Amino acid sequence: MPSFGLYHLVFLLQAAWWTLALSALAFVGGGILGFAVALARISDSRILRALAGLYVQIVQGTPLLILLFLIYFGLAIFGLDQLPALAAAGAGLTIYASGFLGEIWRGCIQSVPKTQWEAAECLALTRWQRMSRVILPQAMRIATAPTVGFLVQIVKNTSLASVVGLVELSQAGKLINNSTFQPFAVFICVALFYFIICYPLSVWSRGLERRLNVGRR
Repeated sequence: MPSFGLYHLVFLLQAAWWTLALSALAFVGGGILGFAVALARISDSRILRALAGLYVQIVQGTPLLILLFLIYFGLAIFGLDQLPALAAAGAGLTIYASGFLGEIWRGCIQSVPKTQWEAAECLALTRWQRMSRVILPQAMRIATAPTVGFLVQIVKNTSLASVVGLVELSQAGKLINNSTFQPFAVFICVALFYFIICYPLSVWSRGLERRLNVGRR
């Protein structure tokens, strides 16, 4: 029986790279889609608000594990080819992230004081100018901490991608443990890898939040 060693650490490092790649894919894709959801949630159109609200309720009410299963296995029902594991995991996490980021950012946008909206209207700015020049810069200050906090959750939720066959960090730990039968050493290393990824994000979030709030008391 092989013992846990350098070869296994290299394997975990490679798997950590896939965890980072999947997290980045989910955050970027989810951020783009989530921003559209946030704008739709505060739209003047009642239909658009209702559709965006329904989308958020469905995404937030569906476990990520089920979402991944539906995307990876459900396409075959419609006669479509099965997606590669990375594409299926990325799509599932993107949809998942968009539902939460859209609602986080909607709350941050609406938390900007009403007087700021009224002042922008008094300047005869268009809706896009009000959003881009007045509202969004202030909403960014509010959204920094919860956004990065949710990014940490995305990193940890990539562990569910193993159900569609993607070998990310936690799945790599399971494979190594199956061959070495040293769960304590293996999963301590897996936990350290997750900590090394997530802790700098938290530190960066606090630093960014301080910079964005310079001059505000």
